[in-house]
Amino acid sequence: MEHERPDVERPESRDLLLPVCGVPPAYSPLLSPTRFFPLSGEPSPRQTIKRGKKNRLIRTWYEQRTATTAIGVIVILGVFFLVNWLMLSRLHEGRVWLRKGFAKNTYQIPKWVSSTQVKKNYKLSCLPRKQNNRLKISMMYNVVVVDQNVEVRRFGKSKRKHNGTYDRMLGLAAQALLENKREPKELWQEPKAQALAWKPCADQRSWSPDDGENGYIMVTANGGINQQRVAVCNIVVVARLLNASLVIPKFMLSDVWTDASQFGDIYQEEHFIKYLSPDIRIVKELPKELRSLDLEAIGSVVTDVDVMKEAKPDFYMKHILPILHKNKVIHFVGFSNRLAFDPMPFDLQRLRCRCNFHALNFVPRIQETGALIVKRLRNSSGSYLAPLDVHLLGPKSASSLILDNKSDPPARKKASSSISSKYLALHLRFEIDMVAHSLCYFGGGEREQKELDSYRQKHFPSLSTLTKTKKFPSPDALRTEGLCPLTPEEAVLMLVALGFNRETRVFVAGAHIYGGNKRLAALTSLYPNLVTKEKLLSPSELQPFKNFSSQLAALDFIGCAAANAFAMTDSGSQLSSLVSGYRIYYGGGKMPTIRPNKRRLSDILLKNNTIAWNVFEKRVRKAIRQTKHVFARPTGRSVYRYPRCKECMCNDQ
Repeated sequence: MEHERPDVERPESRDLLLPVCGVPPAYSPLLSPTRFFPLSGEPSPRQTIKRGKKNRLIRTWYEQRTATTAIGVIVILGVFFLVNWLMLSRLHEGRVWLRKGFAKNTYQIPKWVSSTQVKKNYKLSCLPRKQNNRLKISMMYNVVVVDQNVEVRRFGKSKRKHNGTYDRMLGLAAQALLENKREPKELWQEPKAQALAWKPCADQRSWSPDDGENGYIMVTANGGINQQRVAVCNIVVVARLLNASLVIPKFMLSDVWTDASQFGDIYQEEHFIKYLSPDIRIVKELPKELRSLDLEAIGSVVTDVDVMKEAKPDFYMKHILPILHKNKVIHFVGFSNRLAFDPMPFDLQRLRCRCNFHALNFVPRIQETGALIVKRLRNSSGSYLAPLDVHLLGPKSASSLILDNKSDPPARKKASSSISSKYLALHLRFEIDMVAHSLCYFGGGEREQKELDSYRQKHFPSLSTLTKTKKFPSPDALRTEGLCPLTPEEAVLMLVALGFNRETRVFVAGAHIYGGNKRLAALTSLYPNLVTKEKLLSPSELQPFKNFSSQLAALDFIGCAAANAFAMTDSGSQLSSLVSGYRIYYGGGKMPTIRPNKRRLSDILLKNNTIAWNVFEKRVRKAIRQTKHVFARPTGRSVYRYPRCKECMCNDQ
């Protein structure tokens, strides 16, 4: 069959059209074609000319469209590859520059540092021209001098491996502090509208006191002062649950804390007994008939091995109450986190809060010394009363914070509003026990590893054994997951990025920082107004507390709780948790707490070899801002840390 034009039909296939209403059809095999009714397969000359013009126009339009489309695709691909090239160049620090031995973005040493001061691996001390505002920074640099211009060289591309040092970032932080920018407003504030809606109300009761007729409960709490505080409040709830009388708690001597302090050395016993008398019966010792019993022989000693972690009230009713009925006495040894937060009856949860926030007051000598710390931190010539001072220090010690010249209200107002009266408390949970238990690496090399291994063998033998028999995540993996405590260097980078200026008064809480003063060099260099309780108190004032780590920790608790802003470095720390909860409960929505998300912060810090300071600053501020939201206590979380719940606080909204 011969090839046919697609627009011409074969006559044989054309249907015959019948006449309609007497009108002849357009085509009939009996009629010849006319100019009015030409054959459809044979177009007229005029139609042929028009069709040719139309085809040419279509072809021209199609060619133009194809060209335009091709140009658009090329432009889009070009932009795509250009953006990717720029991103990769930034990520890998500019390979072209690295081949020449220089980084793309070099860090410029300030002009006031002479080139003769800078040598390879030289400990740099930066001294501004203004002698009244000296900046001393100790850090290590790799430097190269080109045409008398001093620049810092950055080698290699970013790796997800931590070497324990932040020399480059500390240099950038020092430069940022020199710019002396205005502090962001939110540094010293909480989201007021939401925070002000919550008011303390754990002191309200809706029940009658128990007589404690089922027997007596004793507890010897382990750990440090903060773990012991939690254990005390938990045992108060258990005593009410079992309708038992509580004997004043005892504290276990720990080989880590090495403090023989007992309950009465830290907390006011009489206040504790009197305040909780409408809730439970509290006695100072067992009755005579029960003192001679061998509690272990009769099965009345209950250890942490016998009680599951965060046991529910049903467990105590089912397993502990029968022993209490039988022997009339039970002795809990350890009692570390052995009571769940949920599910918990409303009134028992409220009793927990009442114990923590109302019944446990420090003894007068701790309150008085704590008041000295707070007064010297706020203002050397006088101070003011913050919302929680009376609850924290007691009426007598809190009154000492007010200016001596009471007849001068403007002076007091000036002191309370002065920038110098503000201070930031920083809890550096970087003692050797925390460092060793974390299994992380902090840049100390082989010496650090041997020292921490030796400490684990002595104080954490079970953990030391596990590390030898089982495979644990690598230190880098632990850091990536946010499981390592922040180092002093990481903490100071966070503070600078948040916007705290160089004149900020910083109170550092903590026992013996691992690495000593050398490890604190970055903090003290960038924030010269940094103090500890040892610097604020004279030797004679500090003497009564020496060799009593729990009592010293109580002074840290006071210094942190009363601060205008509080920053923690480890959210798992009991001190940080209790301090932040105390500030929420009594702070009146005016005492912000900085809670870094260590996993998110670790992701930012691992880019320390490449990240620009302005990017680092924005990311840190965003990460911290997300943790400052006001919200009710999540189910299962601690009421000591998150007291914003209906059992502890009342919401006006």
